[in-house]
Amino acid sequence: MNTIALTLRGTRPLSALGTICIAGVAGAAGDLLYAFTFYGLRGISPLRILQSIGSGWFGRASFDMGWLSATAGFVSHFGIVIVAAAIYFFVARHWSLLVRRPWLSGFAFGTAVYVVMNFIVVPLSAAPHFQRSIETVLGELTSHLFFVGVPVALIVRRYYGNSAQR
Repeated sequence: MNTIALTLRGTRPLSALGTICIAGVAGAAGDLLYAFTFYGLRGISPLRILQSIGSGWFGRASFDMGWLSATAGFVSHFGIVIVAAAIYFFVARHWSLLVRRPWLSGFAFGTAVYVVMNFIVVPLSAAPHFQRSIETVLGELTSHLFFVGVPVALIVRRYYGNSAQR
């Protein structure tokens, strides 16, 4: 892929770091907006959702810490998705299928992020274990597919393309 194909409306191509950050922020923001809507319709506030994420650091005490734990949850959420986007980006540099088929790759990546978070990261964290319904599992998986995996894959494809050829 040449430099012209990687250029955005007369600007220079994005760097690897720029691409990773944009992809990670887009994925994290989409996932949080989905969570705020999905759980908001069930009466759970955005503050409580962010505290739930922060509980990975603080355990049950997170829910008594107000905006401090919510801020930690917010920062952690964005940090985790940016790291996941970096992993996708660097793997895509060597496995061009991830760039050529962003929808399929995005769904697979979103599924992988969901599985790693729910079966490795959260169980190893201080987060309390909540009862989960099939509705919440399907909702969260859907969010990871459409609002984490696909945006990361499309942004990596659009803004950086097959960087291995640079």
